[in-house]
Amino acid sequence: MQALRQIDLSSLLDSFVALAVAFLLGSVIGFERQVRQRTAGLRTNTLVAVGAAVFVNMAERLSGHDGAVRVVAYVVSGIGFLGAGAIMKEGANISGLNTAATLWGSAAVGACAGAELIGEAVLAALFVLASNTLLRPVVNRINRQPVKEENAEAAYTVIVVCQRELLADVLEKTVELLEAANYPVRDVDQRAFGQHDSQIEAKLYATAIDADELDQVMTLVEAEPGVSQAFWNASAED
Repeated sequence: MQALRQIDLSSLLDSFVALAVAFLLGSVIGFERQVRQRTAGLRTNTLVAVGAAVFVNMAERLSGHDGAVRVVAYVVSGIGFLGAGAIMKEGANISGLNTAATLWGSAAVGACAGAELIGEAVLAALFVLASNTLLRPVVNRINRQPVKEENAEAAYTVIVVCQRELLADVLEKTVELLEAANYPVRDVDQRAFGQHDSQIEAKLYATAIDADELDQVMTLVEAEPGVSQAFWNASAED
């Protein structure tokens, strides 16, 4: 019966309003995600918003403003574990980052609602929705543009195949030509290539290159005695 005596209808109404706002705003955010068939859709975003609101509201009821602040701090860090589950990496491709960020936004909306900052919760939800909708055409337009090699950030590797007995000379000359073109080498790996040749892999410090300029360097390297081929490739920078 002690629990029944502690019921405060005024506080209960405040909590209802806070949770209802979190439910409504979380649903709006989740609906946009569900329509686009994302990993975390309507129910997930709604649950995140409502859950954050419940914990913050409960802490405020039990310990006042200081308690709510402490719980908000835990929500901010704890939601990262849920977001991490939405992120998937397959080779160089990473998906789910936007979904994880949206979940973080839903948690922020719920935390505001739980702290009875209704206006702030509405504003937060509007900005999360704007990020996922209004910015989409801008992103699509940028993604349709061809990427200029000099503007792209990647890991660049120069590969040279040469006669094994001339490996030291070819390596020295390759590094020299690259540095002369302002592409210093940060790491070099050597391995056997067939019965008589060796392969040099020289990783560059550069995260952006001029393709024509580096092609010219490869032409010079390929003209060196004992070199059968020289080329470069790019891979996504982690």
